[in-house]
Amino acid sequence: MSIYIHKPGPLTTVQDLGRTGYGKYGVIASGAMDRFAHRTANWLVGNNGGAAALEITLSGFAAEFRQDHWIAVTGGDMAPVIDGSPVPMWRPVFVRKGSSLVLKRPVSGCRAYVAVSGGLDVPEVMSSRSTYLRAGIGGFGGRPLKAGDELVVGSASLRDPYPVPASLESRQSKTSTISGAAGKQGSFYAVHWAIPWSLLPAYSRKPVIRVIRGRQWDDFTQASRRAFLESAFLVTPQSDRMGYRLSGPSLKLESPREYLSEAVAVGTVQIPADGQPIVLMADRQTLGGYPKIAQVISADLPVLAQTVPGGHVAFREVTPEDAESLYLREERKLKRLEMMIRLKLKEGYHA
Repeated sequence: MSIYIHKPGPLTTVQDLGRTGYGKYGVIASGAMDRFAHRTANWLVGNNGGAAALEITLSGFAAEFRQDHWIAVTGGDMAPVIDGSPVPMWRPVFVRKGSSLVLKRPVSGCRAYVAVSGGLDVPEVMSSRSTYLRAGIGGFGGRPLKAGDELVVGSASLRDPYPVPASLESRQSKTSTISGAAGKQGSFYAVHWAIPWSLLPAYSRKPVIRVIRGRQWDDFTQASRRAFLESAFLVTPQSDRMGYRLSGPSLKLESPREYLSEAVAVGTVQIPADGQPIVLMADRQTLGGYPKIAQVISADLPVLAQTVPGGHVAFREVTPEDAESLYLREERKLKRLEMMIRLKLKEGYHA
């Protein structure tokens, strides 16, 4: 049971939720940039939320399924099609052997996630299957996928969360058989229910990202603190999985000084000597010596992760108490979402 990569696009990697517990050794967590989309994709196909899946950046991706599979596509909308026909996102989709999935163009967001029932069977490195590109470990040989790669799917016992329709060609319900581009019937079947839009993160082309004050907030000038919260910052093309490099008003310290390196987290907003913010992301380093003006709250990290280079972000301050409350609310929402999906899995594909 495998997936053959015809085109990887600009950057496609295997990711799970990261390798935790190794930061004290200088090993970063890595993992999915949009953890909401990653976990949800896995739940939709009957996996646990931390199973290995594909993280596809921007577009130009194409892959062939060499066995029948249940899949789910979540995250950024890259206009996915299977054998030429649009495939719905945020729901389970049964694909026939020989069918091809293509992500055509970015409609919104910049990272799509494709989960397959059973998960992607790549070797674990330090208890994780995530790809850490700079160290060349994890995932598929520690590197981005390339044309000709063939990914193995996990245990067959995990591959059938739903009863498989005996004949996709003969089933004619409102969202059943969808024709392929060449009149090929039965390429895939999508169940008629999907994740409600109200439960998805507030993905936006111009998001307002909530932050709490960083450890060195008071070391910046009053004008810089005001500019940080009142300006829109461009997400530059130099942004990557390690950090989002922003362009906007130059943020300055009250007086030049040196800082000791200290622990940083995903969402830490550092200000280097040029005054332009860097928001640390999944492949961040474990320590940083630049002054930290702010910290993005956990609830808004998926929204930030879907912001396209060339887009703009703005920041709004919330209190640590608000950030904690929003985090707990998000986790409760995710738990309800997981339970809802598990119930649907039990009901079967026709539910």
